[in-house]
Amino acid sequence: MLERAGVPAVSICTDAFVVSARAMAGVYGMPDFEFVTIPHPIASLDPGAIDANVRRAIPDVVRILTGTP
Repeated sequence: MLERAGVPAVSICTDAFVVSARAMAGVYGMPDFEFVTIPHPIASLDPGAIDANVRRAIPDVVRILTGTP
């Protein structure tokens, strides 16, 4: 909805939900919607491991939000 309104957006999901994320993007009429994945699971991670996942994802988040290759 944000993308349709012209607001850059990025979704982040764990790699276990890639199939669902692609399906939802298709359902919403955006089959090419790009999202960022992080390793699954996250619920059992300590704050340091979550921080590491976030730091690895940041370049992709920035790339998607800014539209830069």
